[in-house]
Amino acid sequence: MGGTTKSDQTLFVRRFKIFAGSIFLAIALLFLIIKGWASDAVHSTEPHTISESDRDIVDDEAVRRYRLRKKELTTALKKYFDSAIASGDIVGAGVSIVQGDSILIFEGFGKRSIDGKAKIDGKTIFRLGSLSKGFAGVLAASLQADGLLDWNDKVVDYIPGFRFGDSLNTQKVKLSHILSHSSGTPYHSFTNLVEAGLPVATIAQRFHEVTPISEPGAMYSYQNAMFSLSQEVMYTVTGKDIKDLLNNRFFKPLGMSTISMEHHTLTEAKNVAMPHARRKNGWKSLPLTDHYYNAVVAGGINASSLDMAKWMRFLLGHNPEVLSPGTFQKAFNPFVEIGYNNKYYQRWPGHIQSHYGFGWRIHKFQEVDSRETKTMYHHGGSVNNYRNEIALFPEADLGICILLNGNSRLAQTVIPDVYAIVQKMYIDL
Repeated sequence: MGGTTKSDQTLFVRRFKIFAGSIFLAIALLFLIIKGWASDAVHSTEPHTISESDRDIVDDEAVRRYRLRKKELTTALKKYFDSAIASGDIVGAGVSIVQGDSILIFEGFGKRSIDGKAKIDGKTIFRLGSLSKGFAGVLAASLQADGLLDWNDKVVDYIPGFRFGDSLNTQKVKLSHILSHSSGTPYHSFTNLVEAGLPVATIAQRFHEVTPISEPGAMYSYQNAMFSLSQEVMYTVTGKDIKDLLNNRFFKPLGMSTISMEHHTLTEAKNVAMPHARRKNGWKSLPLTDHYYNAVVAGGINASSLDMAKWMRFLLGHNPEVLSPGTFQKAFNPFVEIGYNNKYYQRWPGHIQSHYGFGWRIHKFQEVDSRETKTMYHHGGSVNNYRNEIALFPEADLGICILLNGNSRLAQTVIPDVYAIVQKMYIDL
């Protein structure tokens, strides 16, 4: 037999190393290919995520744009109201603007009194006048949701001494009619009794003296006395005063800290805008009267711009923990048409039609540029020579409230004027 030589053994070892090295390289190459495929698969199926640092950059940019818009809006509003003050159109104004759940503006412009130097700020208190009616409509909707009353309830069922027209007509007058100024009562019936300070319960017994001008629900005729009967209905179904109801259901939960419904509370407050009347030689300050505190829902609420901002944010649906937006939406449903009578709001740009709901006017208007038809919930208010306006634009999630401490003609155009200013700053509205 022949034996293996040393040279043969050396050659075998060298060939084995070459073979083993090739196998190792092949395995390594295969591993890298598989890893690459897996990496590609991950990148192709997983969504792109923003890192924390990238998110911070995005958030910072949004904050920067928000602050810039707010600064531009404040500057534009200051220019508008400073011009009105300089021309003698107004003494001062409290302005609040809400968009979404953000309070953009609660500012003051001008002076609290023409006789002093104190400036109006966001917490300066004004009398609201008939802006109070909007609170009544929303409160009634809240009580209706709780099953305590119904829009179709007869007024006489809650106020037994109430008589309006004959017995048949009296039975037809419902809560919905007195909240919508469609009871058939002549324009401003017994407003003189409200301003004389008579209790609403006493006034309720006097309507037998009034002759109806229409069937209940047939036509719109603005009221203070008849509207104020709603607070007597709400007292009957709850056993609570209208002030307690508003405070406990809305004002306290919403943190409306400067709001009040008494004459003495207003006179004792330090930061109050005084009322003014225009005279030949300019504005003259007037005393604070006690009119309408007997009929709170008709015109007896006092509030600041900050409180009105909180109220509008709530009405736009951003405090559902206080009341579901679907609940108080019923106050904004058109109930009776307001016929064209050359009212100031019927002359606003693009105005199409107006109705009254429960404590609110509902306007349909056409945007000047886009020609889109939009909705506005609105009310004006005048008491003790204060003059105020509030408007909500549900499609834009926007609210505007202007409080003036003088009965100025500016009130007739201030809502469309300020709306146009806001649109320029927030072009996506």
